[in-house]
Order: sequence, then C-alpha cells, then structure tokens
Amino acid sequence: MKIRKTIMDNKRMTDGGGYNPESDKADEFICDREIVQTMEYTQAHRDDAELAEKIIEKAAQCKGLTHREAAVLMECTGADITEKIFRLAREIKKKLYGNRIVMFAPLYLSDWCINGCVYCPYHAKNRHIPRRKLSQEEIRREVTALQDMGHKRLAIESGEDPVHNPIEYILESIRTIYGTHHRNGAIRRVNVNIAATTVENYRRLKEAGIGTYILFQETYNRKNYEALHPTGPKSDYAWHTEAMDRAMQGGIDDVGIGVLFGLDTWRYDLIGLLMHAEHLEARFGVGPHTISVPRICPADDIDTKDFPNAVPDDVFCRIVAVIRLAVPYTGMIISTRESEKVRAKVLELGISQISGGSRTSVGGYAGESAADTAQFDISDRRSLDEVVGWLLDLGHIPSFCTACYREGRTGDRFMSLVKRGKIADCCQPNALMTLMEYLQDYASPQTRAKGMEAIKRELENIGSDKVRELTVRHLKEIEDGKRDFRF
Repeated sequence: MKIRKTIMDNKRMTDGGGYNPESDKADEFICDREIVQTMEYTQAHRDDAELAEKIIEKAAQCKGLTHREAAVLMECTGADITEKIFRLAREIKKKLYGNRIVMFAPLYLSDWCINGCVYCPYHAKNRHIPRRKLSQEEIRREVTALQDMGHKRLAIESGEDPVHNPIEYILESIRTIYGTHHRNGAIRRVNVNIAATTVENYRRLKEAGIGTYILFQETYNRKNYEALHPTGPKSDYAWHTEAMDRAMQGGIDDVGIGVLFGLDTWRYDLIGLLMHAEHLEARFGVGPHTISVPRICPADDIDTKDFPNAVPDDVFCRIVAVIRLAVPYTGMIISTRESEKVRAKVLELGISQISGGSRTSVGGYAGESAADTAQFDISDRRSLDEVVGWLLDLGHIPSFCTACYREGRTGDRFMSLVKRGKIADCCQPNALMTLMEYLQDYASPQTRAKGMEAIKRELENIGSDKVRELTVRHLKEIEDGKRDFRF
C-alpha cells in the first residue's frame, strides 16, 4: 500500500538506518533522525501561515495528514490558524462519528509486575503498594458490579509477570468475563491491554474473542524509553515497539496505540505516534483502530514534578484536534485521568470513546480493594450514570454498542465502511438501541428522561426509512423486555 505523499519535501529514507514506514524494524519505522528533522522543519516554518493553510485544506478532504504536516499545524499557533484547526476537527468528528460517544470501563486483574517502569506504581521495586491478583470468582464479582452499572465493553489491564499473570490466566479471565451474566447484564466486548507478547499468544487472544489489543508505547524516544524502563522485559524497546506488528500477524486486526504524554516532549512523541500509525497502514493496509492520549498524573510513589515535560491543557487540546485531522478514521480514547472540563472540550475536537465510573485498582468495583492499589489517580470521579447524563446534556449520544466486533466489521472492513461514509448506517441505530437498554435497566429517572428525549430526536437523523422503521420497532421491543438487537 502506498504511503500518502506530503505537501512539503518529506522523502522516505531507506539507507543507513533511515526512515522506512514499511520496515518491520522499530528503528526504521520510528526513525529518530526523521523525527529530529521534522521538528527542525516545523520550527523553521512555524510562521508560514500559507503552508499551514494548505495543510488544513488537505485535511478537509478527510484523507489524513503525514506526521510532518501534522507537526507543522502544532507549531503554527496564530489565533486564526488555531481556530481553523479546531473548527475543522469539530467538523471531521461530526462527519465521521456524529455525536456518538462509546462508553467503556477498565478492569484491573492484577498489579503483580516485574518491570521497573519509573512512572508506574506497579514497578517491581515498589514496596508500598499491596500486590493482588483476582481469582476467577473475584473477577465474576467485579464483572457483575460493572454489569449492574450498565457497562457492556471492558478493557482488561494487568501487570507483566509470567508467574502470577501468565497468558493462561488472561485467557481464563476472558472466558470468565464473557461467561458472567447478571440480570440483563452482559459484557459483549473485551479489549485487552497487556504487555507485548508473541505472535502465538496474540493468536490465542484472537481465538478467545477479544476486541481490540491495546498497548501504549509510553514514549517513542528510544534513549528516554530505555532510561524510563531500566529493568524487566519491557526494557526491550524493539520488542515493545514491534508488538503491534506481531499482533496483526497473529490475526488481531483491531489494535490501539498511544503514548503517555509528559514522559518526553510532546513534539517528539506526537510525531512518533503518527509515524506508528503510518507504519501500520503501510505494512498491513489498515491503521490503528484507536489512539489513546493519556497524560502523566500522580499515583502512589509517583510525583509528576519528576516529569518536566508535562503537557498543559491548551497544548493537550490542540494535540487531540491535530490527531483528528491526521488520522480522521481512527477512534480516539480519553480516560478518567482528565477532568470533566477537559473531557468536555476534547469530546468536540476528536475524542470518540471515554470511560465512566472507572476504578484503576485491582478489585475496585466490588468494594473489596483499597485505593492504595490504584495505578493512577482519577480526576473524573463521577458515576457512570452521572457521566451518561452529562453527555446527554452536552448533546452527545452515549453508546454501549459492540456490534461491529460481533458482526465481523473489524480491521480493513471497518475502515472501508468509515471511509465510504457507511458506518453511520449501523452505528447510529445501534447507539440508540444500546442507549435504550441502558435507560431501561440502569439509568436514574433523571437520566432516563433525558435519554428518551434524545432517542426521539435522534431517530430523525437516520437517513434510511427502512432502517429507521426497524430501529423504532426494536426500541419498542427493548421497552417490552427484549435485548441485544444490532445492525
């Protein structure tokens, strides 16, 4: 598959360890020299409003931008250019995703870890944090609690420890999650955020029915990465960076990437993040299904003052907007690390998935775990119902939909539908039907009233008369007690 060409001179260098997005070697598809040259180029053109205008015009075609074009937009900070970037980000978000926001929750299985990551309280030398691993019965209780909140989609998290958390434990836990049903509750999609592993293990995860495999690079600066990961399997930069290639080789066609902004400069890591997306599309014909944008925050023995590259809110919002322009068809995720105020702003600029009612500790949902097992501090502590009601107040449609994964609309099949503007034919009715399930089974009276009004209003936005009529019929059937309709 051919790589998109940039407006400016951005030759792909393949000699002497240079930039090659089609390579399977980490140091070639994430090329330090190319990142440094890109930063030098953008500094030289930071006042080039004409160049920025041309890049914005290209972005408006919804065909994406190169990492260098995106980096230019981050540096051209004139008020007029900034407003145009934000306006276009809103337009692209609305065009491709409408006002739907997918809901999920993290589920922490174990905080046992043998890595030495200096920014994570789970690091092996931390003697403050209690070490805990959920039994299968404890997982059932956690899942039941999550179902009673209304969640249908989980992202399971676990430290890296081959003794306490082997792949067999992860696979057994996935079976337990899918097999747990309480009242009308069911987890319909399990996304997995665990350490880099082998092609064979990725194949086993695919066979277990996972949705998206998620792994954050943390930082793409190899030198800094190795300093931040002094010990443990994660200290192998190439093994970690090439994990998504192995996942796709193992049959997982929905992968999610991200960095932890603040570990290195946002300039370096944003460029690296977009280069990684370019690499996946160049080598496999489909880019990342999701991009996550967490920022460094306090936790147990972690002090953010130790990380001088922490990203301020205004830059963070611009990063979200520019990513939306650069990779328009990729879902974007934000967690409860961020405040209500920041989450409200970035929802407009590009975010399409958020967590709600989250706990970042092992056993945190069933009330059996103290806060001292948390991986990071939560800023948005509202319940799922409060978040759903808030989204409705903002004009968004909270969606608990998992239909694409269950109907086989993953990888290039999903991206093809999005690029042809057809995914809304499925997503809009599915969002309304899963919202109706939530309103009937879990919502407070206030949230239910808001949601019913939103469903009535949004039905008019379904373009096909046939789809609208069938959606109305299914909504009535959900009110009558039936569940799990999907397009």
